Amino acid sequence: MTNPLLADWDTPFGLAPFDAISDEDFAPAFDVALAAHLDEISAIADNPEPATFANTIERMEGAGAALDKVLAVFFSVAGADSNPARQELQRQFSPKLAAHSTAIYGNAVLFARVRDLWDRRDTLDLTAEEARVLMLTHRGFVRAGAALTGAEAERMAEVKSRLAVLGTQFTQNLLADEAGWHMALTESDLDGLPEFVRASARAAGEDLGAEGPVITLSRSLIVPFLQFSARRDLREIAWRAWVARGENGGETDNTGIAAEVLALRAERAALLGYRSFAQYKLETEMAGSPDRVRDLLMQVWAPARAQALADAGVMEAMMQADGVNGPLQAWDWRYYAEKRRKAEHDLDEAELKPYLQLEKMIEAAFTCATRLFGLEFRPLDVALYHPDCRAWEVRRNGEHLAVFIGDYFARPSKRSGAWCSAMRSQAKRPVVKTPVVINVCNFARPSKGQPALLSYDDARTLFHEFGHALHQMLSDVAFGSVAGTSVARDFVELPSQLYEHWLEVPEVLEEFATHAETGEAMPQAMLEKVLKAANFDMGFATVEYVASALVDLEFHDGAPPADPMQMQADVLARIGLPAAITMRHATPHFAHVFSGDGYSSGYYSYMWSEVMDADAFAAFEEAGSAFDPEMAGKLEEFILSAGGSEDAEVLYKKFRGRMPGVEALLRGRGLAA
Repeated sequence: MTNPLLADWDTPFGLAPFDAISDEDFAPAFDVALAAHLDEISAIADNPEPATFANTIERMEGAGAALDKVLAVFFSVAGADSNPARQELQRQFSPKLAAHSTAIYGNAVLFARVRDLWDRRDTLDLTAEEARVLMLTHRGFVRAGAALTGAEAERMAEVKSRLAVLGTQFTQNLLADEAGWHMALTESDLDGLPEFVRASARAAGEDLGAEGPVITLSRSLIVPFLQFSARRDLREIAWRAWVARGENGGETDNTGIAAEVLALRAERAALLGYRSFAQYKLETEMAGSPDRVRDLLMQVWAPARAQALADAGVMEAMMQADGVNGPLQAWDWRYYAEKRRKAEHDLDEAELKPYLQLEKMIEAAFTCATRLFGLEFRPLDVALYHPDCRAWEVRRNGEHLAVFIGDYFARPSKRSGAWCSAMRSQAKRPVVKTPVVINVCNFARPSKGQPALLSYDDARTLFHEFGHALHQMLSDVAFGSVAGTSVARDFVELPSQLYEHWLEVPEVLEEFATHAETGEAMPQAMLEKVLKAANFDMGFATVEYVASALVDLEFHDGAPPADPMQMQADVLARIGLPAAITMRHATPHFAHVFSGDGYSSGYYSYMWSEVMDADAFAAFEEAGSAFDPEMAGKLEEFILSAGGSEDAEVLYKKFRGRMPGVEALLRGRGLAA
């Protein structure tokens, strides 16, 4: 029988036939598709005709279609619905893919064709996008080590292969630690907790086959437990398990992996002639250099730290008033912050949460996209990789644009966090492709028969990831290599963070924040409290984030540390991290940085993008409406549809007319002097 991964997919919109695919299909399909891609690359390299854009660059853009299909399906299920078979396949595929990349970028004949085109670029009569793709292709070869020869080329191949293996191992260790821990609770342990936390704990217990409620390391469960549980002893147990992920000794310990990864990255940069890995990595980003990143982060660090220290003093006094002696601890912060929020803003998340139904928040995200960009969303009845998943066709003016898939609930087989990925990216050449985009979240599953309720942070996450999805779905470029989110890392978070602002638009909350039981709209007084409290505890949120970003930068901007945990401690001591706050992501579970190269030296990028998103939403406010059609048109034309077809700074200036300063970010976070 034909392997379903290699067959033509006669399915709605060319979606993967998940109901026909088994784990046994992946390895043989992977091997066949990998070999086919190498054959296609060899045919391009060995073409006796002189190099042209069409016979070299455009054909490279079209090569590997079968491999793209196999990997899109595999990595979607491996991240969101892992099992031992898929984990083993990941371990097998990682070094093979690294070797495959080396074979392509190390193909001297192919590189010669690309370099020849680059040298003749001024004579080729290329469109602006073609010139951009040629530049990116040539730069990609050089940065991958195509110009290296002999022992240096061989060592580069070894380094990249080993890094691929380590990234997979880091991810799987983290998943094992997250899936392998839970804290069983008795019903009396739930006393005082809001009903939504109790329901989530019971549902988590059902998922795990436990006899009663449990707390797991899912962020959507452990954070509200830390917010609301009056049991300081249980909060400490849960918090210590959460921050110890990847640092528990034994086979799943990630500290040694982190040290080896940092050493190999430094070696990789040195082979290419860079002073540090950060210098190498940031060369192609908007920031451009480690010094510019450090300058941004430190401009934000000082006011954020001052605010956090002031907040800690208030909460320590609250704790002592409760009869608890000693200093405020990290497992106390969320509990007393929640009590303070209720006292100062009269805002109780337990009262707020029934107004934030998952179904209504999905509808809100869709409706905003309809009003801004004219999109329509139609539910699809198609086979997907897990029963939790749902799909919609995205249309505009009667024409098909994309397929959007949502996978919203936490489960032990899903890695933590939230993300957006494209199972198929948009392209027009050499063949037309419409996007298939997935949003994956980890919201707490409700008890059977009950609506799923979100925290305000969960709702922001949903809008954030949907902003990434819009970047993919509205992409309108010729070549897939510059489609959608294929942009500078410190630009990619602009659309996602910008879209979060629409959740805070009063008319959106008025329409979609309706009570799960009564159906009534959120009371005006509560709505006003929500919006006034938007920056509550922002000192904490900013400090835990910037601390992580600074540690990431220092790890990569200099000699690699023999002991990353000691260097982490040294950096945090130097910047004066408040005692009751920890990094958002400590090194052993810093998946952004160690599961792959994506955010290495680049965790700062959320804040770099936030400088722009605060300024970009201000453009709508200046226009008089969050749904101003002219601004929405400019946002789509210059940001969402353009992908990486032009330099990020050029695109932003086309949208806004200038680059912003850090002042808009500080004002937006309530940290301005």
